[in-house]
Amino acid sequence: MDKADTKIEKKEGGTSTEHINIKVVGEDKQDRNEVFFKIKQSTPLKKLMDAYCERQGKSPDSVRFLYDGERVQPTDTPQKLEMEDGDAIDVMIEQLGGL
Repeated sequence: MDKADTKIEKKEGGTSTEHINIKVVGEDKQDRNEVFFKIKQSTPLKKLMDAYCERQGKSPDSVRFLYDGERVQPTDTPQKLEMEDGDAIDVMIEQLGGL
């Protein structure tokens, strides 16, 4: 299980902004890994998605991020999805349907 803390935040003139902790859970063939992020409520989740993919050595085009069973879009923010501190985003390998 890979646990890492990554902060994705910008200082804006010293003002404090509300941050939440989000757990990103991915399942590989061998094991389940979790990566923890601290992110502002207003930050587009694309930053989190790109950071997760870079850390795991995966292409952003090869995985899908789901929150409460719904696909997360790169432009979504934790605030838009009404996420709370400690919520989890699941990562799935993209599968294309067949016949």
